[in-house]
Amino acid sequence: MPEMRHQTRLQMPRVSLRRTLAFLALSLGALAGPALAGEYDCGPLTNHFGPFDYRTTPTERRLLVENAHFTPQVEQLRKGQSTDVIGLDINYTLSVFPNHPRALLSVMNLGLREKVAKPKGSGYTVDCWFDRAVRFRPDDATVRMLYGIHLMRSNRIKEGLEQLQLAEAGGGDDANLFYNMGLAYFSVNDYARALKYAHKAYALGFQLPGLRTKLQGVGKWSDAPPPAPAAPDVPAADAAAARAAAPTPANPSAEAVPAAPAPKP
Repeated sequence: MPEMRHQTRLQMPRVSLRRTLAFLALSLGALAGPALAGEYDCGPLTNHFGPFDYRTTPTERRLLVENAHFTPQVEQLRKGQSTDVIGLDINYTLSVFPNHPRALLSVMNLGLREKVAKPKGSGYTVDCWFDRAVRFRPDDATVRMLYGIHLMRSNRIKEGLEQLQLAEAGGGDDANLFYNMGLAYFSVNDYARALKYAHKAYALGFQLPGLRTKLQGVGKWSDAPPPAPAAPDVPAADAAAARAAAPTPANPSAEAVPAAPAPKP
């Protein structure tokens, strides 16, 4: 397989996300579309069952849907579960859980495999599934991260970077996000930020060397500076003695915030 110009790498605790996302390639040939289309183009979020937030839904409800429609063979795009058409099962899953991260990844990969914006059996384009997920839960950092990857794979690098930045602002703080932010900054020739996020990703244990190799290739790689030494532990007795020996301010009241004057009668 020829080397891609842009690559994404993700590591997730579950095999289906860790292994698959860690080896995502950022393809340049995927069909482009609007970053956020809205309800007019991508439909309302109402559904006969749900929609539910995948992050907080009870396990029983999640398994009710996944066991019938999002089994491993569907997630891995081998064959459908309730029908022969894989896209129909993913469509059902995302209609119930718009922010289901692994289902979003699967529909993204299905569109890439079929080389279409709207995979067979899907009620919406891949862009629309992300539009719906963002409208449903705009605070979901994982959705923002996956959306950023999708946009980058579609060669919409700046839009993808915006979504990755929103993921970080929304509390995303893991090696997957930082690595992909580094790739995005590298793609827009912002090597200083690319290096910064490379250091953050590798410090958190990210294993793949691609971003480091890219930076080395343009002469912009340098090792992260060593961490500052930790302050020595001070025994409790010594700390108490130091506090007792500290001089008392000449005018302690000068450090207090003055009270507001009482209102005149």
